[in-house]
Amino acid sequence: MAFLNTVLEPPAYGWKDKFGDLVKPTNSQIIKEFFSRLNVFKSKKNWLSFLSWMMIIFLAPFLFLFLFKYFSITGLVVAFVYSMIFMGTHGTIWHHRYCTHGAYKFSNNFWRFFTQNLTLKIIPEEIYAVSHHVHHALSDQPGDPYNAQGGFLYCFLADVNHQPINRNMSESNYAKCVNLMKHTGVTTNTYTQYKKWGTLVSPLRTIIGIILNWSFWFAAFYLIGGPALACAVFGAAGFWAVGVRTFNYEGHGKGEDKRRDGVDYNRNDMSINQIWPGFVAGEWHNNHHLYPKSARSGFKPYQVDLAFYYIKLLSLIGAVSSYRDSKKEFYADHCKVIVDDKNEFAVPKESVLLVE
Repeated sequence: MAFLNTVLEPPAYGWKDKFGDLVKPTNSQIIKEFFSRLNVFKSKKNWLSFLSWMMIIFLAPFLFLFLFKYFSITGLVVAFVYSMIFMGTHGTIWHHRYCTHGAYKFSNNFWRFFTQNLTLKIIPEEIYAVSHHVHHALSDQPGDPYNAQGGFLYCFLADVNHQPINRNMSESNYAKCVNLMKHTGVTTNTYTQYKKWGTLVSPLRTIIGIILNWSFWFAAFYLIGGPALACAVFGAAGFWAVGVRTFNYEGHGKGEDKRRDGVDYNRNDMSINQIWPGFVAGEWHNNHHLYPKSARSGFKPYQVDLAFYYIKLLSLIGAVSSYRDSKKEFYADHCKVIVDDKNEFAVPKESVLLVE
């Protein structure tokens, strides 16, 4: 916990006040911090935050081209499905359940690379994964990088204001930070390189990876459906990249207690299960906070979990060697029964099922 309390770069307004309560900055303070941290002329260590938002700017022309030149109902359906389902589910599969929580293991590096690049690369792994460990350790407390009690902008601009790693870590703490990412296959900086760039990853390697990923997918969609399809998909990806930044504000009740009996069983924070993120991305958020290391978070029959279905499919073909599934533990702990995919048994509760 001591490490996770200091692994992120604190904002200028701080995490908590002298009484230990959450600092709730004004919108002007949040925006000032945002532009300060995007300023690569002020510090080259701002490069990753700058790149993260530049990717959205680069994707914006594709959206405009689709809307004003190539628009069609078919293209709109494709854009909707790609952004809401493909991008959303991939974020859950890769960034959330694998990079952060290690809920499953790949059989080899090919399938890890395949899954990593299954959609357009937009969110840097270190921005998401390291800060998400802190989110779980300090959920809805001061220091939570996207604490919904801080307000909408506090969450929406968190990837710049609150999620980057601390730039002044000791060598031992930096090694711990690297250890959080070692299973992802992301090549990390040496400590000397980190002191220069302020990040786990290097600018050159990161930018080359994005260019190769985008080039491959643009060529693929162009060959399938010409510039109309390519613009629809790339524009949709940019739209998703903006929209996803609103999720944790919504997913934690907009700073209010919106948990429902019989739906939201985790009472340690304000996370809630929502139908839309659940159906399109497998993000049953309250369930996930109950069992963060589970490859499945859709436990009840109506809780569709597309992310888990992908992981299960890879397991069936041998691409995933093992995964954690906390469905039985959920039913034992909260419904007082044990279930499998077909039956329900009133027997003593079991521990997490580890599929090998």
